[in-house]
Amino acid sequence: MKKGTIVFIHGLWIHASSWQSWMDFFEQAGYRTWSPPWPGDSATVIECRKNPNAIANRGVTEIVNSYSQFISTLPEVPVVIGHSFGGLIAQIILGRDLAKAAVAIDPAPIKGVWQLPITALRASLPVLSNPLNLKKAVSLSFNQFRYGFANAVPEDEARSLYDRWTIPAPARPLFQAAVASVAGSETKVNTSNHTRGPLLITGGGKDHIAPPILGRASIQKYNASVITDFKLFEDRGHSLIIDHGWDTIAKYSLDWLNQRGF
Repeated sequence: MKKGTIVFIHGLWIHASSWQSWMDFFEQAGYRTWSPPWPGDSATVIECRKNPNAIANRGVTEIVNSYSQFISTLPEVPVVIGHSFGGLIAQIILGRDLAKAAVAIDPAPIKGVWQLPITALRASLPVLSNPLNLKKAVSLSFNQFRYGFANAVPEDEARSLYDRWTIPAPARPLFQAAVASVAGSETKVNTSNHTRGPLLITGGGKDHIAPPILGRASIQKYNASVITDFKLFEDRGHSLIIDHGWDTIAKYSLDWLNQRGF
């Protein structure tokens, strides 16, 4: 008997197909799974790299609306699991009561989180250092990926992950997150919604892009009457959903969902 539906949401620079191991894992556990692309993404990593302009200038609102529209076509309300900016999107969707529960894995900060760790700033500089990037799609060099995503794995694994999964990403979401504390509402989450489903936020102790302080700060913004949990994975970096230890995160997420009745 199927348990329900899970929609996976990828983040910047990583293709939607990177969720395939997670999809197989959760399908074996009895779920139906989907991993829709961001608007403008091509079907494969290679196609995305060949056509970066298709993803350029896509903002958070457009991406959220695309996932919301996809969810509206499903026969049941799903659980959403997102990584990085996908974790932020998952929280927005949960706050709108479009999901039964959400897992936000090392998510980008929601509006109202003002902390800016040095590592997060450095990881974002390839995009934010040039205002002309706003409407462009930006690719990471291997060294940039190594620092931002794969600093907690061996270099040969980092190279393999880079070659297999990385794609150009729109710069606009990063600019929107960067100015959210003073302007714009694109990254705003309805944290006061007391009827929403449970939320799990994770942090990686070695994550440079989304250090645990950001997830913990997000937790503090939520209505305390609704389940909002935090889990730290001490030795993990931002590549934790695609590197050799992905199944540890997947198993924890599955157990958490089962404990919450999903």
